[in-house]
This record gives sequence, structure tokens and C-alpha cells, in this order.
Amino acid sequence: MTYKSFNVTLADHIAHVQLARPDAMNSMNADFWLELPLCMRELEASGEARVIVISSTGKHFSAGMDLGVFTNPKAVPMSGDPGRMAENLRRVVMQLQASLSSLEEVRLPVLVAIQGGCIGGALDMVCAADSRYCSADAYFTIKETELGMTADVGTLQRLPKLLPQGVVRELAFTGRNFSAEEAKALGFVNQVFASHEELLAGVMAIAAQIAKHSPLAVSGCKEMLNFSRDHSVADSLKYMATWQSGMFRPNDMMKTFQAKATKTQAQFDGLFPVKGLFEQ
Repeated sequence: MTYKSFNVTLADHIAHVQLARPDAMNSMNADFWLELPLCMRELEASGEARVIVISSTGKHFSAGMDLGVFTNPKAVPMSGDPGRMAENLRRVVMQLQASLSSLEEVRLPVLVAIQGGCIGGALDMVCAADSRYCSADAYFTIKETELGMTADVGTLQRLPKLLPQGVVRELAFTGRNFSAEEAKALGFVNQVFASHEELLAGVMAIAAQIAKHSPLAVSGCKEMLNFSRDHSVADSLKYMATWQSGMFRPNDMMKTFQAKATKTQAQFDGLFPVKGLFEQ
């Protein structure tokens, strides 16, 4: 597929998704919200990609939500019965939430490379990724508070699982910017790079390291980490045991042992493509 909001390439099992509207500061317009989950699921379904890198173009990663999304009367009617208007808005917000949730629902690790401003809805998006990296000029903000609304598509739900509660509340209440240096100190980003070029090169190198591993093992890691984040240790251990009893096979381990013995790189089979029930 081709997309209006993204440039997508796939090489060496690494899918690179670049936000491609730098003249509009990569704001998240209606096309973005429709295309993001389609893009994630297409890459997952191919069976070729083993890791996804999301980066951006231009000075800023993204200015966040394009206000045109909420001023489109076809999507968000501005008149009529209040109850029906409220029910419609609830469904619109849930659709936006589901779009960003696609990053954590796909079986592939999603790494995000962030430069410049990561504002409002863009912060919601990167919170749904597996790992975040940024350049030294990056900054982050829960912009919605300053605009007179409550952030509603993921930041307030995911950020408290990534940062201390008190810090998240300060950032949400004040809407202030927090810098790359602060984000690194808080553990929100894994690494800060000096320039945009070094950022992308560094993240692609990490992606390449992930892509060398058994895709079944990596997919299992993501499944277990997501489950454990949202469940008790006891429940997570039981799920791990069940997963292992069904998914574990020695084939990939034997390939790893043989590669180490011969000082070569193990070559693993990809995961099966994701197909519909009756798709051939």
C-alpha cells in the first residue's frame, strides 16, 4: 500500500515508517489516523518485517493533532441532540485511541526516533511504542492542557506506567515542555543522540540487532512484557508458562548454538504472514 502520511520502506527485515508531511509539521490529520493502524497491520501481516522504526521528517517530529479532525462536521457534528452528539464524540475518541494502540498490539517491536517537538497527540503516539530515542533538540509536551482540554488518546493512561506519578501529574497539570535531557534522566527515552542523522543511524542499528534474533522469541518477549505490565506477577507467570508450553520449540535455539559454534549469524525463519480466515 501507499500512504499519504507516511513513507514506508522494508529492507533487511526492518520496516521504516517516516512521517512525511514536514511542511505541516507532520500534524496528525484525518489521513494519519486512518492510515497508521493500516500501516502497522500491513507490516505485521507481511511476515517480512521483524521490527518497525518510526521516524519523521523536517525540524519537528510532529505538532500533534490537526484540529481539522475535530472541526470536520461529518466526523464530529456540532449541532443536534446533545446525547447523540456525545455518543458520536465518544466513538470518535475511541477510534483515535485504537489507531495509536496499534503500535502496541502488533507482534513486532516498534522503536521511535524523535527529533524536535513531540507535541500533544504525538506524545500519545510515542507512549504506545516499545522504545523511544531522541535527538538533543527534542522536547515533549502534554499540549492539550494549555489548549483547555484533557489529553484523551493515551498519554494519561500510558505515561504513568513509564514515569513516576508525581512527574506525570506535574507535566499534565502544567503542560510545560520537558527536554531530551530530562526525558533521558526520567527513563522516558533510552538514548539521546547529538543530531537527527545520528539519531536515525543509531536507532536503525538497534533495529538491526533485534532483526537478527528469532522473530518468534522477540514476538514472545513483546507479548509477555505487555501482559505483565497490565497484570499481577502471579497471573503473568502463569501466562508465561502457558505460552511456553505452546510456543517453545528447540529449532531456533539449535540454530543459535550452531551459529555460535561456527562463529556465523543464525538464520531464522520468519513468522507466518497474518491472513484472514479464508485467505489463500
